[in-house]
Amino acid sequence: MSQTTSRTTPYGDPQDAGPAATRAAAPPPDEAKRRVGKIVGYVLLTLFALVYLFPFVIQVGTSFKTDPDATNSPLNPIPSAFTTQAYQQLFQQDFGLWFTNSVIVAVVVTAGRVFFDSLAGYALARLRFRGRQAISLGIIATMAVPGVVLLIPKFLIIKQLGIYDTYAGMIVPLLADAAGVFIMKQFFETIPVSLEEAAKLDGAGIFRTFWSVVLPVARPALITITILSFQSSWNELPHFLVSRQSPDLNTLTTGVAGLLTGALGAGNRYPLKLAAAVLMTIPVAVLFFVFQKRIIGGSLEGAVKE
Repeated sequence: MSQTTSRTTPYGDPQDAGPAATRAAAPPPDEAKRRVGKIVGYVLLTLFALVYLFPFVIQVGTSFKTDPDATNSPLNPIPSAFTTQAYQQLFQQDFGLWFTNSVIVAVVVTAGRVFFDSLAGYALARLRFRGRQAISLGIIATMAVPGVVLLIPKFLIIKQLGIYDTYAGMIVPLLADAAGVFIMKQFFETIPVSLEEAAKLDGAGIFRTFWSVVLPVARPALITITILSFQSSWNELPHFLVSRQSPDLNTLTTGVAGLLTGALGAGNRYPLKLAAAVLMTIPVAVLFFVFQKRIIGGSLEGAVKE
Protein backbone atom coordinates (compact mmCIF):
# COMPACT_ATOMS: atom_id res chain seq x y z
CA MET A 1 0.00 0.00 0.00
CA SER A 2 1.42 3.26 -0.99
CA GLN A 3 1.50 6.14 1.45
CA THR A 4 1.23 9.73 0.49
CA THR A 5 2.53 12.46 2.69
CA SER A 6 1.31 15.98 2.74
CA ARG A 7 2.32 18.98 4.76
CA THR A 8 -0.42 20.35 6.92
CA THR A 9 -0.50 23.74 8.36
CA PRO A 10 -2.42 25.36 11.15
CA TYR A 11 -4.67 26.66 8.41
CA GLY A 12 -5.89 23.15 7.40
CA ASP A 13 -5.66 22.77 3.62
CA PRO A 14 -2.04 22.94 2.37
CA GLN A 15 -3.18 24.90 -0.65
CA ASP A 16 -4.42 27.65 1.63
CA ALA A 17 -1.01 27.95 3.32
CA GLY A 18 0.74 29.65 0.40
CA PRO A 19 0.62 33.36 1.39
CA ALA A 20 0.82 32.55 5.09
CA ALA A 21 3.86 30.28 4.56
CA THR A 22 5.49 32.98 2.51
CA ARG A 23 4.91 35.49 5.28
CA ALA A 24 6.30 33.01 7.86
CA ALA A 25 9.45 32.29 5.77
CA ALA A 26 10.18 35.93 5.00
CA PRO A 27 12.79 37.46 7.35
CA PRO A 28 11.75 40.32 9.57
CA PRO A 29 12.36 43.80 8.15
CA ASP A 30 15.29 44.45 10.54
CA GLU A 31 16.92 41.14 9.59
CA ALA A 32 16.51 41.94 5.89
CA LYS A 33 18.13 45.35 6.41
CA ARG A 34 21.06 43.76 8.24
CA ARG A 35 21.57 41.29 5.40
CA VAL A 36 21.50 44.04 2.80
CA GLY A 37 23.90 46.12 4.88
CA LYS A 38 26.26 43.16 5.25
CA ILE A 39 26.22 42.49 1.49
CA VAL A 40 26.90 46.16 0.73
CA GLY A 41 29.74 46.14 3.28
CA TYR A 42 31.36 43.08 1.71
CA VAL A 43 31.07 44.61 -1.76
CA LEU A 44 32.72 47.85 -0.58
CA LEU A 45 35.48 45.96 1.23
CA THR A 46 36.12 43.88 -1.88
CA LEU A 47 36.36 47.02 -4.02
CA PHE A 48 38.78 48.67 -1.58
CA ALA A 49 40.87 45.48 -1.44
CA LEU A 50 41.10 45.43 -5.24
CA VAL A 51 42.10 49.10 -5.29
CA TYR A 52 44.92 48.42 -2.83
CA LEU A 53 46.04 45.16 -4.45
CA PHE A 54 46.02 46.37 -8.06
CA PRO A 55 49.26 48.44 -7.77
CA PHE A 56 51.03 45.39 -6.31
CA VAL A 57 49.72 43.23 -9.16
CA ILE A 58 51.02 45.82 -11.66
CA GLN A 59 54.37 45.82 -9.84
CA VAL A 60 54.76 42.03 -10.08
CA GLY A 61 53.53 41.86 -13.68
CA THR A 62 55.75 44.70 -14.88
CA SER A 63 58.82 43.09 -13.32
CA PHE A 64 58.43 40.26 -15.88
CA LYS A 65 58.06 42.58 -18.88
CA THR A 66 60.59 43.91 -21.36
CA ASP A 67 61.47 47.62 -21.22
CA PRO A 68 59.48 48.55 -24.39
CA ASP A 69 56.47 46.54 -23.22
CA ALA A 70 56.50 48.22 -19.80
CA THR A 71 56.84 51.67 -21.36
CA ASN A 72 54.03 51.16 -23.88
CA SER A 73 51.50 49.66 -21.44
CA PRO A 74 52.52 50.58 -17.88
CA LEU A 75 49.08 49.86 -16.37
CA ASN A 76 48.60 46.45 -17.96
CA PRO A 77 49.79 43.83 -15.43
CA ILE A 78 49.98 41.03 -18.02
CA PRO A 79 53.30 40.88 -19.94
CA SER A 80 53.02 40.48 -23.70
CA ALA A 81 56.36 38.62 -23.64
CA PHE A 82 57.24 37.00 -20.31
CA THR A 83 60.90 37.49 -19.32
CA THR A 84 63.01 37.30 -16.16
CA GLN A 85 65.67 39.64 -17.55
CA ALA A 86 65.13 42.22 -14.79
CA TYR A 87 65.75 39.67 -12.04
CA GLN A 88 68.81 38.32 -13.85
CA GLN A 89 70.25 41.84 -14.04
CA LEU A 90 69.68 42.31 -10.31
CA PHE A 91 71.43 39.10 -9.33
CA GLN A 92 74.37 39.89 -11.63
CA GLN A 93 75.06 42.80 -9.26
CA ASP A 94 75.92 42.50 -5.55
CA PHE A 95 72.30 41.82 -4.66
CA GLY A 96 73.22 38.96 -2.29
CA LEU A 97 75.65 41.18 -0.36
CA TRP A 98 73.06 43.98 -0.14
CA PHE A 99 70.43 41.54 1.08
CA THR A 100 72.78 40.12 3.73
CA ASN A 101 73.70 43.59 5.01
CA SER A 102 70.02 44.56 5.17
CA VAL A 103 69.19 41.42 7.15
CA ILE A 104 72.06 42.00 9.62
CA VAL A 105 71.17 45.64 10.21
CA ALA A 106 67.40 45.08 10.37
CA VAL A 107 67.62 42.13 12.78
CA VAL A 108 70.07 43.84 15.19
CA VAL A 109 68.16 47.13 15.10
CA THR A 110 64.85 45.35 15.71
CA ALA A 111 66.22 43.38 18.67
CA GLY A 112 67.78 46.54 20.11
CA ARG A 113 64.63 48.58 19.78
CA VAL A 114 62.47 45.90 21.37
CA PHE A 115 64.83 45.76 24.37
CA PHE A 116 65.66 49.45 24.86
CA ASP A 117 62.19 50.78 23.99
CA SER A 118 60.57 48.40 26.46
CA LEU A 119 63.12 49.29 29.17
CA ALA A 120 62.58 53.01 28.71
CA GLY A 121 58.81 52.62 28.45
CA TYR A 122 58.66 50.62 31.67
CA ALA A 123 60.82 53.15 33.53
CA LEU A 124 58.61 56.05 32.42
CA ALA A 125 55.39 54.16 33.17
CA ARG A 126 56.24 52.66 36.56
CA LEU A 127 59.29 54.23 38.19
CA ARG A 128 58.94 57.50 40.05
CA PHE A 129 61.93 59.82 39.67
CA ARG A 130 62.55 63.53 39.23
CA GLY A 131 62.16 64.76 35.64
CA ARG A 132 60.02 61.82 34.52
CA GLN A 133 57.29 64.03 33.09
CA ALA A 134 59.84 66.28 31.34
CA ILE A 135 61.48 63.25 29.72
CA SER A 136 58.09 61.97 28.57
CA LEU A 137 57.25 65.34 27.01
CA GLY A 138 60.68 65.48 25.39
CA ILE A 139 60.12 62.06 23.80
CA ILE A 140 56.75 63.15 22.45
CA ALA A 141 58.31 66.36 21.10
CA THR A 142 61.06 64.33 19.39
CA MET A 143 58.42 62.50 17.38
CA ALA A 144 57.50 65.81 15.71
CA VAL A 145 61.06 66.47 14.48
CA PRO A 146 61.59 65.48 10.81
CA GLY A 147 64.22 62.80 10.42
CA VAL A 148 66.11 64.77 7.76
CA VAL A 149 66.91 67.46 10.36
CA LEU A 150 68.83 64.90 12.42
CA LEU A 151 71.05 63.65 9.60
CA ILE A 152 73.89 66.15 10.09
CA PRO A 153 73.99 65.74 13.91
CA LYS A 154 74.01 61.98 13.46
CA PHE A 155 76.88 62.20 10.97
CA LEU A 156 78.93 64.42 13.30
CA ILE A 157 78.36 62.14 16.29
CA ILE A 158 79.23 59.04 14.29
CA LYS A 159 82.47 60.67 13.11
CA GLN A 160 83.34 61.76 16.67
CA LEU A 161 82.76 58.24 17.97
CA GLY A 162 84.99 56.80 15.26
CA ILE A 163 82.38 54.38 13.96
CA TYR A 164 81.83 55.96 10.55
CA ASP A 165 81.65 53.45 7.68
CA THR A 166 81.12 50.49 10.03
CA TYR A 167 78.20 48.29 11.00
CA ALA A 168 78.19 50.02 14.39
CA GLY A 169 77.71 53.43 12.74
CA MET A 170 74.77 52.07 10.78
CA ILE A 171 73.15 50.29 13.75
CA VAL A 172 73.84 52.19 17.00
CA PRO A 173 71.92 55.42 16.14
CA LEU A 174 68.84 53.34 15.29
CA LEU A 175 68.76 51.18 18.44
CA ALA A 176 66.01 53.24 20.09
CA ASP A 177 63.24 55.46 18.79
CA ALA A 178 60.78 57.83 20.42
CA ALA A 179 57.68 56.24 18.89
CA GLY A 180 58.60 52.82 20.27
CA VAL A 181 59.24 54.20 23.77
CA PHE A 182 55.91 56.01 23.69
CA ILE A 183 54.01 52.89 22.57
CA MET A 184 55.59 50.74 25.29
CA LYS A 185 54.99 53.38 27.98
CA GLN A 186 51.31 53.60 27.07
CA PHE A 187 50.97 49.81 27.11
CA PHE A 188 52.74 49.33 30.45
CA GLU A 189 50.40 51.86 32.04
CA THR A 190 47.44 49.61 31.19
CA ILE A 191 48.89 46.60 33.05
CA PRO A 192 47.41 46.16 36.52
CA VAL A 193 49.78 47.19 39.30
CA SER A 194 48.66 44.20 41.37
CA LEU A 195 50.50 41.94 38.93
CA GLU A 196 53.81 43.55 39.89
CA GLU A 197 52.95 43.77 43.59
CA ALA A 198 52.55 40.00 43.73
CA ALA A 199 56.03 39.59 42.22
CA LYS A 200 57.54 42.09 44.66
CA LEU A 201 56.01 40.22 47.58
CA ASP A 202 57.83 37.15 46.33
CA GLY A 203 61.12 39.11 46.57
CA ALA A 204 61.62 40.01 42.89
CA GLY A 205 63.59 43.18 42.14
CA ILE A 206 62.73 45.85 39.60
CA PHE A 207 64.52 44.26 36.67
CA ARG A 208 63.34 40.76 37.59
CA THR A 209 59.77 42.03 37.82
CA PHE A 210 60.13 43.77 34.46
CA TRP A 211 61.79 40.85 32.69
CA SER A 212 59.89 37.87 34.12
CA VAL A 213 56.46 39.29 34.91
CA VAL A 214 55.64 42.45 32.96
CA LEU A 215 57.46 41.85 29.67
CA PRO A 216 55.68 38.54 28.84
CA VAL A 217 52.34 40.27 29.37
CA ALA A 218 53.35 42.98 26.91
CA ARG A 219 53.71 40.50 24.04
CA PRO A 220 51.19 42.23 21.70
CA ALA A 221 53.01 45.57 22.07
CA LEU A 222 56.39 43.87 21.59
CA ILE A 223 55.19 42.27 18.36
CA THR A 224 53.96 45.65 17.15
CA ILE A 225 57.35 47.19 17.92
CA THR A 226 59.06 44.27 16.17
CA ILE A 227 57.13 44.74 12.95
CA LEU A 228 57.44 48.54 12.91
CA SER A 229 61.17 48.42 13.73
CA PHE A 230 61.99 45.78 11.12
CA GLN A 231 60.00 47.61 8.46
CA SER A 232 61.55 51.01 9.18
CA SER A 233 65.16 49.72 9.40
CA TRP A 234 64.67 47.56 6.29
CA ASN A 235 63.47 50.56 4.28
CA GLU A 236 65.91 53.07 5.82
CA LEU A 237 67.85 55.07 3.24
CA PRO A 238 68.97 58.57 4.44
CA HIS A 239 70.76 57.31 7.56
CA PHE A 240 72.67 54.67 5.59
CA LEU A 241 73.73 57.32 3.06
CA VAL A 242 75.40 59.47 5.73
CA SER A 243 76.75 56.71 7.99
CA ARG A 244 78.84 54.78 5.43
CA GLN A 245 80.56 55.08 2.07
CA SER A 246 82.06 51.62 1.46
CA PRO A 247 80.29 49.55 -1.25
CA ASP A 248 80.74 46.49 0.98
CA LEU A 249 78.28 48.05 3.47
CA ASN A 250 75.56 48.74 0.93
CA THR A 251 72.09 47.67 1.97
CA LEU A 252 69.25 46.94 -0.42
CA THR A 253 68.05 50.54 -0.35
CA THR A 254 71.42 52.16 -1.00
CA GLY A 255 72.49 49.44 -3.44
CA VAL A 256 69.35 49.61 -5.55
CA ALA A 257 69.41 53.42 -5.46
CA GLY A 258 73.00 53.43 -6.72
CA LEU A 259 72.18 50.76 -9.30
CA LEU A 260 69.29 52.70 -10.82
CA THR A 261 71.29 55.91 -11.01
CA GLY A 262 74.41 54.23 -12.43
CA ALA A 263 75.08 52.24 -15.58
CA LEU A 264 71.64 50.59 -15.54
CA GLY A 265 69.83 53.85 -14.85
CA ALA A 266 69.41 54.94 -18.46
CA GLY A 267 65.80 54.99 -19.68
CA ASN A 268 62.71 54.16 -17.70
CA ARG A 269 63.88 50.73 -16.53
CA TYR A 270 60.45 49.99 -15.08
CA PRO A 271 60.97 46.18 -14.95
CA LEU A 272 64.32 46.54 -13.13
CA LYS A 273 62.96 49.04 -10.61
CA LEU A 274 59.82 47.04 -9.88
CA ALA A 275 61.72 43.74 -9.68
CA ALA A 276 63.91 45.28 -6.98
CA ALA A 277 60.78 46.56 -5.22
CA VAL A 278 59.20 43.09 -5.31
CA LEU A 279 62.27 41.43 -3.75
CA MET A 280 62.52 44.13 -1.09
CA THR A 281 58.84 43.77 -0.20
CA ILE A 282 58.86 40.01 0.39
CA PRO A 283 60.60 39.89 3.85
CA VAL A 284 58.40 42.64 5.30
CA ALA A 285 55.25 41.05 3.90
CA VAL A 286 56.20 37.64 5.30
CA LEU A 287 56.87 39.15 8.75
CA PHE A 288 53.51 40.91 8.74
CA PHE A 289 51.51 37.85 7.67
CA VAL A 290 53.24 35.69 10.31
CA PHE A 291 52.45 38.05 13.19
CA GLN A 292 49.18 39.66 12.10
CA LYS A 293 47.00 37.35 14.22
CA ARG A 294 49.09 38.06 17.31
CA ILE A 295 48.64 41.81 16.79
CA ILE A 296 44.88 41.42 16.72
CA GLY A 297 44.90 38.89 19.55
CA GLY A 298 44.28 39.51 23.21
CA SER A 299 46.16 42.44 24.66
CA LEU A 300 46.56 41.19 28.22
CA GLU A 301 47.05 37.44 28.05
CA GLY A 302 47.65 36.03 31.49
CA ALA A 303 47.15 39.32 33.32
CA VAL A 304 44.99 39.56 36.39
CA LYS A 305 42.09 41.96 36.67
CA GLU A 306 41.85 44.56 39.35
